[in-house]
Parts: sequence; C-alpha cells; structure tokens
Amino acid sequence: MEDLRHRGVAALLGSAEGVEVVGEADGGAEAVALAAKLAPDVVLMGLQLGAGMDGVEATRRITADSAGAVHVLVLTTYDTDADITRAIEAGATGYLLKAERPEELFTAVHSAAAGRTTLSAPVAPRVMARMRSPRPGLTDRERDILGQLARGLTNRDIAKALLLSEATVKTHLGRIYDKLGVDTRAGAVAVAKEQRLLP
Repeated sequence: MEDLRHRGVAALLGSAEGVEVVGEADGGAEAVALAAKLAPDVVLMGLQLGAGMDGVEATRRITADSAGAVHVLVLTTYDTDADITRAIEAGATGYLLKAERPEELFTAVHSAAAGRTTLSAPVAPRVMARMRSPRPGLTDRERDILGQLARGLTNRDIAKALLLSEATVKTHLGRIYDKLGVDTRAGAVAVAKEQRLLP
C-alpha cells in the first residue's frame, strides 16, 4: 500500500476532493508569513524545517496570530513523545505520521478544517497515556542542572559549578530525560524552553 512518503504531499492534496492548496512554504518563518497573508483553514506543518524556525515554533505563532482560526496539522516522520507533546502544546490540531495512507491524510485535513483533533493510530494511545499519568515535575536540583545544561556546560563543568560529583550529575540528567520524555541534552533544553522550565 502506498504511503505519504512516496508522493508529493501538495500534489496529492491537490487531487483530493474539497481540498485546495493555496500556498507552499520553504521554512518556518515563511509558513508563518503565508498563513497570516492567506488565512487558510489548515496548515500542514513539518517539524524539522532546516535552519531557522522549527515547526513547533511556527505552529505556536500561526495559532497565536490567527487566534486559533488557522488549524495546524503536523505531518511528520517523527513520533517521539517529546515531539508529539511539544507540537500539541504549541497548538497543533492534529498529529499525523507520514506512513499513513493518503486517504487518512484527506480525512485528517477535513477534520482539522472543522477544528476536530486528529491523531495517527500509533500516536493516540501515547497521548492518552501521557494525559492520564503526567510526568512528575522537576526537583530544584534538577532545575539547577537543567539551567547549567542550557548554558552549554559539560557534565564535568556542571559538577564543578554545583559542587557535585559527575556521577551525581549523570544520575540527575537521566531523571531529567525521563521526566521530559527526551534522550539527548539538546532535546532536554528544547523541551525545557517549550515548557518554560528555564528562567
């Protein structure tokens, strides 16, 4: 069965009944500008858009600028909990994986245009599970370490700055990653900024 990774999405949508493609953007900033100019019912948004503004920030700006009148449907190959959470918290109406069949995309676009939430089948149970059991908050020490991480310090430098052992810093970082649903330093900082956990 053909999936969305093997056909141009704009061309595919242009062939769908009741769907008109009114513009295409090459990056986040251009997407925000076009959404403001064209006021479409739905914006299909990727997450990784190259240099500059990413899809989450573009989603946040589009939904804020339009007061929710423009619905953003994320279409991506990324399906980590952190990516899903960040997109939804930024205001995305739906989250669709590119492995879906074209018919699923058409249905999702129509649902998003009506303001209805659409989640890919593999994504939906994870969102529900996360809502039922939200991750515990960060401790003061974890926030301290996260703040040092955001400054770009190494584990050794963090240990020196906070008068801890490197092993203790690594233990705290593991807990921070678990709580934020990430597995990298950059991911932890990105989510912390999204959730306003950093000063």
